[in-house]
Amino acid sequence: MPAEWERHAATWLAWPHNRTDWPGKFTVIPWVYGEIARRLAPGETLRILVNSAEHERGARRVLSRVGAPLERIEFLRWPTDRSWTRDYGPIFVRREGSLPEIAVARFRFTAWAKYANWKRDDRIAERAAQRFKRQLITITHRGRDVVLEGGSIDVNGSGTLLTTEECLLDPVVQTRNPGMTRAEYEAVLRDALGAANVLWLGNGIAGDDTHGHVDDLCRFVNPTTVVACTEHHFSDENYRALSENRERLAGMQTEDGSKLEVVELPMPEPLVFEGRRLPASYANFYIGNAAVLVPTFNDPADRQALGILSEVFDRPVVGIHAVDLVWGLGTLHCLTQQEPEPGLE
Repeated sequence: MPAEWERHAATWLAWPHNRTDWPGKFTVIPWVYGEIARRLAPGETLRILVNSAEHERGARRVLSRVGAPLERIEFLRWPTDRSWTRDYGPIFVRREGSLPEIAVARFRFTAWAKYANWKRDDRIAERAAQRFKRQLITITHRGRDVVLEGGSIDVNGSGTLLTTEECLLDPVVQTRNPGMTRAEYEAVLRDALGAANVLWLGNGIAGDDTHGHVDDLCRFVNPTTVVACTEHHFSDENYRALSENRERLAGMQTEDGSKLEVVELPMPEPLVFEGRRLPASYANFYIGNAAVLVPTFNDPADRQALGILSEVFDRPVVGIHAVDLVWGLGTLHCLTQQEPEPGLE
């Protein structure tokens, strides 16, 4: 699986439509998507999933008004249940060979082993392979399809993958693949994604509806460096989990034995709406061809986070206001899925 910073052919998004994801705030969400599209489209094609012709017309109106280049946007009328494309969208891989070919690693999606509405989303990877004539590689273990969400993993493109025990190994809460062991996951991730070196963190952040996705915790920014969220307030409920993860990272290595370099990324102050702690995290950024988009939260740490990420990336770093977006319990990385360019080493 190529790293996210490698050049993309496209970014996949699903235009928002499920009002239950943003109760009371849905009307502003399409405008956030419009800003995301406006920032990404100059660098790559956008493939936007819509439910119908009417849904597409609404998306076009928003995109036109914000100045997004419609000639860079392709609409696919494939109905979805929800808009979290990172978790059910096609995971693209490069097959080995002198002329690398892009294929789709087909994992199952079951709405984080929590919600009932997932069958439309679960079809998207297969439809993408068929539409764009990509080989579909169905990932199985012991004769069963493997369930895996894109937000539960992060890769450096060279054979190392980050994930969490909370998400993949919890035998009671939101169990994706009952009975599957750490060693079995590692074998699947090696065979399906070329990740021979799996790095296991512990628990995710407070408010995370997915039960421990790594893309709110720690992300690769180059083959040997990660940014890792750090909480310095002892009283914050994230302090213990993030401190334990930081300790684990200190002893980790990449696939060639190099010591993993860790850059600390701050956490915003707790963001609460209607009495619920929301999973606000600067680690949920998305690396596009034209820019790195980073969620911001009207927080004093916004500027610090943007500055840190500007130091580690070779392209513009742009803040996207995400106070309303995170009411859906996810932000920019959760909404996007990259499609790598073919034919690159």
